Amino acid sequence: MEQSYFEVLRPGINSTFQDKGRFGVQYMGLAPGGAMDYQSFLLSNVLLNNDKNSGALEFAYQGPLLKLVKGKTKIAITGNVFFKIYSPKGEITGEPYRTYDLNEGDQLDILATKASVYGYLSIEGGFKLDKFCGSVSSQPRAFIGPNDGKKIELKDKILIFKNSTTKENKIIRNIKFEEKKIFSVLPGPQFHYFSTASKKQFFSTPYLITKQTDRMGMRVIGKSLENLVNSNIPSEGIIKGAIQVPGDGNPIILLSDHPTTGGYPKVGSIISSDYDDLIQQNANREIYFQLVTLEAAEQQFTLYMEKVKKRIANIEIV
Repeated sequence: MEQSYFEVLRPGINSTFQDKGRFGVQYMGLAPGGAMDYQSFLLSNVLLNNDKNSGALEFAYQGPLLKLVKGKTKIAITGNVFFKIYSPKGEITGEPYRTYDLNEGDQLDILATKASVYGYLSIEGGFKLDKFCGSVSSQPRAFIGPNDGKKIELKDKILIFKNSTTKENKIIRNIKFEEKKIFSVLPGPQFHYFSTASKKQFFSTPYLITKQTDRMGMRVIGKSLENLVNSNIPSEGIIKGAIQVPGDGNPIILLSDHPTTGGYPKVGSIISSDYDDLIQQNANREIYFQLVTLEAAEQQFTLYMEKVKKRIANIEIV
């Protein structure tokens, strides 16, 4: 049987394949990577009854324009996304968190994310992708992952693992997109390096997200943090969400494709339950940080997981 596939008519901005990430290999210099917005990634697969770690196509700001050249598939797009489907029957303005059928010759045009950054496209049964170290997550800077580790490009073929066999479509209703301004932070290993006055400012004044933001890190500017000890430390292991402070005192929040080690002091780390919302913030948006305890962070993570489970439980057939 002839292979089913999409043709890329427009690659979009920063369109890559992602799953949960590549774990257990950071000691070899490979960052975990993975989907920036885990909840949106997960729900795109759950809507299609896929394995929860099936690779999805992640895009930023503007997604791809794809033509289904061969085959039949069912799709789900998650995130705050504006998209359209073109078929011989006409044009459909799509709704995120809902599945749609695509037939041979149909086109999917992911036009833009709305007041956010990342969105996800999953298909029933998943894309046909090769794993590297147990993951299909792409890291273009390191040329790691499917498609030779590159972003998708014009005229690429995106292979489909299997044709759709499911008749019903599903939806998750009432997902609200609210602008979050305050992000919780746990103290970092070098928290004591910084003056009391500058830490007070850090947790009480706004910081502006700059355009120097991508899958590796987010630069923010505001009140500079005063380092009383040393602006450099021996390189040590680093995690997603860590807030490094270089010599200029302006923080850098490390994101999914972060380096595996870092030599700048870390004032803190964004808690796990706030990470999805953080990476969806556009440049030139002001945000605030608040210091929390480990116990508070654990409670917020419990609430985050309960919200995800509730959304999964509320999936309807349409």
